[in-house]
Amino acid sequence: MTHLRISQDSKTNLAETSMSHKDSKIIFSDDLKQILEMTPQLIWVHKSEQNYCNSAMRNYFGHPTHDLQVLDALKAIHPKDAEYIYTFWNDAKKTGLSFEKECRIKDANGLYQWFLLIAKSTKNSENQLDWFVSCTNIHNSAIALRETTEALNTNTSMLDASVDCIKVITPEGHVSHMNRSGCNALLGQDRVDKFGMEWLSLLPPEAKKEGRKAIKKAAHGKNARFAGKSTAGGKIMYWDNILTPVLNDKNQTTRILSVSRDITLQRLAEQKLRLASETDELTSLMNRRALKKRIYKTLKHAKTKDLSFAVMIIDLDHFKHINDTLGHHAGDHLLKVLSKRLLKKLPENTYISRLGGDEFAVVVENVRNLSDLSNTSKVILKQIQLPIKYKGKILSAGMSIGCSLFPKDAQDITHLLKYADTALNDLKSQGRGGFRLYDSKMMKDVHLKAQQLFTARQIIRNHNIEPFYQAKVNLETLQLVGFEALLRWKDEKGCIQFPSTIADAFNDYDLASQISEIIQTQVFQDLSTWIELGLNVVPIAINASPVEFMRDDYAELILKRLEKYKIPHKLIEVEITEHVLESRGSEYVIRALTKLKNAGIRIALDDFGTGHSSMAHLTDYPVDCLKIDYNFVHRLNKEKSVSAIVEGITKLGPILSLDVIAEGIETKEQLENLKSFGCCVGQGFLFSKAVPENLAKDMLTNNMFL
Repeated sequence: MTHLRISQDSKTNLAETSMSHKDSKIIFSDDLKQILEMTPQLIWVHKSEQNYCNSAMRNYFGHPTHDLQVLDALKAIHPKDAEYIYTFWNDAKKTGLSFEKECRIKDANGLYQWFLLIAKSTKNSENQLDWFVSCTNIHNSAIALRETTEALNTNTSMLDASVDCIKVITPEGHVSHMNRSGCNALLGQDRVDKFGMEWLSLLPPEAKKEGRKAIKKAAHGKNARFAGKSTAGGKIMYWDNILTPVLNDKNQTTRILSVSRDITLQRLAEQKLRLASETDELTSLMNRRALKKRIYKTLKHAKTKDLSFAVMIIDLDHFKHINDTLGHHAGDHLLKVLSKRLLKKLPENTYISRLGGDEFAVVVENVRNLSDLSNTSKVILKQIQLPIKYKGKILSAGMSIGCSLFPKDAQDITHLLKYADTALNDLKSQGRGGFRLYDSKMMKDVHLKAQQLFTARQIIRNHNIEPFYQAKVNLETLQLVGFEALLRWKDEKGCIQFPSTIADAFNDYDLASQISEIIQTQVFQDLSTWIELGLNVVPIAINASPVEFMRDDYAELILKRLEKYKIPHKLIEVEITEHVLESRGSEYVIRALTKLKNAGIRIALDDFGTGHSSMAHLTDYPVDCLKIDYNFVHRLNKEKSVSAIVEGITKLGPILSLDVIAEGIETKEQLENLKSFGCCVGQGFLFSKAVPENLAKDMLTNNMFL
């Protein structure tokens, strides 16, 4: 469609020209009407109290004549737009000022379209206002503009609804838009009308370096992320900042979307979780994890400054006994009180951690000499020596401390802790209590122990264990009266090895119990076989290591096995060492031995005289027999004092209703002396070494020695 374009000024001039001829009887000339009729805009002219509207307006309104009244035209304006149009029109009639406004006008079909309404006035010769009003259809562009505006408003509302701080940044680093949360967080106001400030200027000083790297990376078309922290009103806030480039079809960054998320609560929760994960719940001390992190810093500082520091591992002696007798609440109370004491009394250059159970670690920084360590250890030991009461009872415990030094003993955390633990174990193996520094010689013992444990596991797995039997002989008649079953095992070359090669295995409950089960099973099988053969069997003594009583089921296990192989109880004797009865936990031992004795099994006290038990207490123990240690027998003819001890033990036995057996008899001279003391039974190389099952069976047949 071809439109005749006439400027608004031209239209006004035409109207003014027409209106300027006072004498003309024709108010609207034909030329003017022709021009107005050709104009696509809706035109309305008011002159000398007369109105004229062009065909475009008549057609739009469906008005039959060119004489359209103002009120009729105004009624076609949309109600939401009419109010301000009326206001403008009334004001314009009074002031003569022109105006223009966008509004919706209803057509003949009752449909509204958007128009740009322009009203201009001029004064005629009668000093009255003549009006020229044009309405240009802008419907499509107005709708598009409003849709765009609505979309922008919607996007802005969506951005404002977000709790994240969202900013649109130019590739050069200037802010072109920021949502409400961003304005509030960074500028302290709800909305900022004018942007353009440098984005980096909004970041706290400590975050600017990472921010500069991030925006540079985003400007080159790559995603970037960095952590930030800010302080507002004395409150620290943590932020997670993500920068995403917006690329055009040429893969060039046109804008950068920056989203900063408040992660303060998350960070605080993480800090609390980390604190909880690094703090011992019972004592509030550092745990093992936190200790290692702290030692790492100490180690780094010591290496830089060429300093020395010490790591102490502390173990509470007999702590299990407190838990067993008074309950875990008592043990917990002791740990908490001790922790508070140590925190309060330890020097400033130390820090402490609970490693778990009754084990602690103390690190002494800037150690100048060994006296520093000695003084610190005395402070630590004193805290357990002072009374700790629980429900009116004093909790009795000791303390053992092992210590290693940097850089003397080790240059890394793992070995410092390991060597301190090695020193502690060395101390505990020799009686517990006190303070011990690591020595490289200790590692030889550690390696030996590890080798023995490895060997024990291997021979158990490979079924290399078997019992050998050493004869017990009546010293007067030289007849066989019993056997002692002794552990032997064969190496890969078939050579017989002794228990001393796996000595440390007898301090490990699992290994000791497995070995004991193997020995007992084979002994009971041999006994069962001999009984079936009709041999004149004799009692057999089996040895029990102290650790086997830890689970308090030793007696039940033996009795169950005896029942399985149908072995008469009188044919079994259990040998224990003297110190077992005096050690903590001896109540388990005494209970087990009492149960066995009541079942008809004899109990022998081995190595008598080498420990610290009191003879006066022997009647309190379920013991049937005392065995004089081979060392006494070996020195019997060389030392008068030893001879007197052996004679005393031999004569004490009958007084206490106890049998006495001498071990390690190797010479006839020893035999004669023992007989003269009144000793009735003995064993040793003079009669026989320990032999395998087949030779033991031959002894049962021959039943004579010498």
